[in-house]
Amino acid sequence: MSQDKLSEFVKAQATELGVPGVAVGVLLDGQEIYASHGVTSLGTPVPVDEKTLFHLASVSKTFTATALMRLAAEGKVDLDAPVRRYVPELQLADEQAAAQITVLNLLNHTAGLDWNLIDDGEGDRSLAGLVAKLPGLPLIAPPGARASYSQAGYNLAGRIVEKVTGLPFEQAMASLVLEPVGLSDTVYGLAEVMVRKFAVGYNRGDDGELRAARPWGAFKEGARGDNPGGGLASSVSDLLRWARFQLGDGDGVLPAAELHRMREQTVGLRASTLGDGLGICWFLRDLDGLHAIGHGGSGNGQFAELLIVPERNFAVVSLANVGPNGYPFNQSVVRWALEHYLGVVEKTPQPLPYDERQAQQVVGRYEIDAMNLDIATDGARLTLAVGIKPEIREASDEEMPPDYPAADIAFLPGDGDEYIVTEGGLKGQRGYFSRDANGAVTGVDLAGRLFNRVTEAS
Repeated sequence: MSQDKLSEFVKAQATELGVPGVAVGVLLDGQEIYASHGVTSLGTPVPVDEKTLFHLASVSKTFTATALMRLAAEGKVDLDAPVRRYVPELQLADEQAAAQITVLNLLNHTAGLDWNLIDDGEGDRSLAGLVAKLPGLPLIAPPGARASYSQAGYNLAGRIVEKVTGLPFEQAMASLVLEPVGLSDTVYGLAEVMVRKFAVGYNRGDDGELRAARPWGAFKEGARGDNPGGGLASSVSDLLRWARFQLGDGDGVLPAAELHRMREQTVGLRASTLGDGLGICWFLRDLDGLHAIGHGGSGNGQFAELLIVPERNFAVVSLANVGPNGYPFNQSVVRWALEHYLGVVEKTPQPLPYDERQAQQVVGRYEIDAMNLDIATDGARLTLAVGIKPEIREASDEEMPPDYPAADIAFLPGDGDEYIVTEGGLKGQRGYFSRDANGAVTGVDLAGRLFNRVTEAS
């Protein structure tokens, strides 16, 4: 398959979706194919290439989890042990949960921790500082009860790495994973990013204008407490090297069996765009009988997507520097690559027509600690809007990514609790509503996170 077709598609999609700069890489039969389009920055335009650094956001978690698997293989960490064995000072809103949560609960998002603590730029912003603030984080389920995606859980996992190695997290990651795998352009912190070629993130405002995203990562500079869950920057070429490592035999970093254990399902996921289940960190997807593992990341005006199909020795990486359209751009690249290189066509589920009775059951406000999610109906269509809580936005001296305005959602066939977003920046995202024993709707899952219901429509 020629590179020309990939380049054509990447250029057309980036142009149509208004993405200033994109970098795409495909690993196929041992060969690497690259396609880039656009510029690193509108202010000082330089062409994007496979060496350009983008913020990886949550794709960083795959590196943190692999480091913990190495420590487990070396007998330094037991995945089934309580986190308190390694971080004895751990306190949470509930003492029983704090005593029970295991290392594996953190790695497969079953600890019952809400999404994250918001970094306000104040106080101790190290991992130790973050752990000290964890009693203020809401718990959304008992440990092991269900998967709900948690940034805080991965940051706590990073503190385990520090405790066990006796090194600062970033230094431990370099020696455990980044250096042995040969990832010289996969780095934490602006001091490392700015000496390499990097992409500036952009957010499109309500007026349609693109504005440079500040801060450059998802968090203000110095938020080391968020590095395990989302602090890395990397290039498409380094990410294909990372994919090769994940497909290989552990390359002297850890035994192949331990590396590949990360792909085995540990918990199922319901109605999730992210996948059918979770291994250790990886989201697992069934593609017409082929097994795929992947992870995405959404930072401030930067989006990353990595998908690996081990049986076919295949990987695709897509990096884009605009919000919100970087997400649909990356999804379209992954779909195109799967179809053109592997012959796999992903089927989009067909939504049901609007049903007033169903709609009325779910309208209202739902929230996590940082965001509000509003579901509304005008009697003809059901919409979902999600955004940063106004008080958090007002308290910040940084510009924050724009909210996702109300977009149409529709229910899917089945038990009537699953839905799909049919337009806008979250188009194609699937999720479901959860109910209590009496059948009342208590929460909604979006992007693998549980938002609890706060109010019903008045």
